[in-house]
Amino acid sequence: MGMHVAGRIEDYALIGDMQTAALINRDGSADWLCLPRFDSHAIFAGLLGTEEHGFWRLGPAHPADTAAPHADRRRYRGDSLVLESEWDTPRGTVRIIDFMPPRDGAPQLIRIVEGVSGRVPMRSELRMRFSYGRVVPWVHKVEGRTVAVAGPDSVWHDTSAETYGKNLTTYSDFTVSPGERIAFTISWEPSHKGQPPLPEPEASLEATEDFWRDWVEHCTYHGPYRDAVVRSLITLKALTYAPTGGIVAAPTTSLPEEVGGVRNWDYRFTWLRDAAITLSSLLRTGYRDEARAWREWLLRAVAGDPENLQIMYGIAGERELGETELGWLPGYEGSQPVRVGNGAAGQLQLDVYGEVTEALHLAHMTGLARNDYASVLQLKLISYLEKHWYEPDEGIWEVRGPRRHFVHSKVMAWVAVDRTIKLIEAGDADGPLERWREMRDAIHRDVCEKGYDKERNTFTQSYGSKELDASLLLIPQMGFLPPDDKRVIGTIEAIQRELSTPDGFIMRYPTSSGDENLDGLPGDEGAFLACSFWMADDLAMIGRVDEARRLFERLLALRNDLGLLAEEWDPRLQRQVGNFPQAFSHVPLIDTALRLTASGAYGG
Repeated sequence: MGMHVAGRIEDYALIGDMQTAALINRDGSADWLCLPRFDSHAIFAGLLGTEEHGFWRLGPAHPADTAAPHADRRRYRGDSLVLESEWDTPRGTVRIIDFMPPRDGAPQLIRIVEGVSGRVPMRSELRMRFSYGRVVPWVHKVEGRTVAVAGPDSVWHDTSAETYGKNLTTYSDFTVSPGERIAFTISWEPSHKGQPPLPEPEASLEATEDFWRDWVEHCTYHGPYRDAVVRSLITLKALTYAPTGGIVAAPTTSLPEEVGGVRNWDYRFTWLRDAAITLSSLLRTGYRDEARAWREWLLRAVAGDPENLQIMYGIAGERELGETELGWLPGYEGSQPVRVGNGAAGQLQLDVYGEVTEALHLAHMTGLARNDYASVLQLKLISYLEKHWYEPDEGIWEVRGPRRHFVHSKVMAWVAVDRTIKLIEAGDADGPLERWREMRDAIHRDVCEKGYDKERNTFTQSYGSKELDASLLLIPQMGFLPPDDKRVIGTIEAIQRELSTPDGFIMRYPTSSGDENLDGLPGDEGAFLACSFWMADDLAMIGRVDEARRLFERLLALRNDLGLLAEEWDPRLQRQVGNFPQAFSHVPLIDTALRLTASGAYGG
């Protein structure tokens, strides 16, 4: 068997069941899967190492000294999360259908091999390694089923094909004829329990397709780019942890922002900011149940300590997310360290008060039934801001340098107060209106005096700084200033001039300035995709609609063949980088499509 190496980030397909997710390479290899939750240990960690760290390749047999062939075609079945890959081989054509059924019980990954033409020799190679590739499980047979056990976990492997063990790996060699279907499944179960029920692959496939078809039918957006919007919505739904309503930023950890570098972080948690903007996209496209579930998640997570609002929590609301490094994993293309957990949980980022308040406000405005505790929480958040809005913080990008007075953080504090005033004015809450109107004006004045550079006619990253920051693009979108304000136009033009890559994509901020790296980390990063979508939004808002549409279409062209985006685009390597797929890229894609449609970019 030739060495199996992880593919490019865009070579991966996402499948999932709204509790966890798997990434499947073009060669038919599942290289990432955490069981039973997004943030559990991986049993396939080949994505962050080598084939020694766990993978499951299913595809046409090939000589041991050659790389596994890539599928000739692959697609999702209609508007679903069911993946279909096809290989044309010298002996015929074969199709594999991969999916994870949405579930109440044990998580399952189901792979159905279907013969299309000819007789094709196939191989399944299943190498489970628990604890992120470190632990070789005890594998044995129980009543004809193969089970792998390590500590608290067991994974059951079922198939009608013959299997055999070799080199601590479970193999199956078989041939598939036209119309023949052979299913392979794995199911997770706590190891102290008995066997999970036998899978029913064909019935599960039908139920999974029905689930997604029904879900997509609720989408209220029918404008241009509907395919891109719906695929993004399905991806966001797949990043939602159904039992609690928490939303992960991405289903992966440590995919590098710079290949070979140290900017590798664990994104399998619920950032209030990412979740709030995800929620707003779902609300704008007709998905209220998700909004309700997230609001419940938020109220539980914050309960007991709204004074110490964290920027992020675990998917069930856990507060402790200690960061550690997995030294035995060499990392994706040598990008070390591999991290699990996230130390940013302790940072002060005042902008999240604004994002959360805006999400609650939007939920309220779109007719989500009133929740009294949500209103109480909103008032508590404003009381906190009243005492703290003028303090420096770490800001939206989690820079690990010193705290500063970030303009974006202050703008979002203004948003929090503004939306709460509107809630009180509508008679849906009680609060000191006059005092808070004064605070709103004070924040506005502070930003316009200290965060604006008159010489260059642009807002800056932080008070007294010369640097720019793409988060300033949110100033008109949040209603802080009108789009036609000359300071807004000046900021948009300055960012285009100073933070653009040669192909017109936008960096978050200049990572290296003369004296030091602003964020306290070595190396550079790619163009942050969300920021480029924000630029397209702003261009549309200031009437440069054709330019906005061209930028948006260039961004759509960066998606992989299945419509998925990572966090960033590396203009030098012309590759996607960062965790994948990333909510913070798919949300602004949806928002920009909605804005372009509304701005009449299509004469309709």
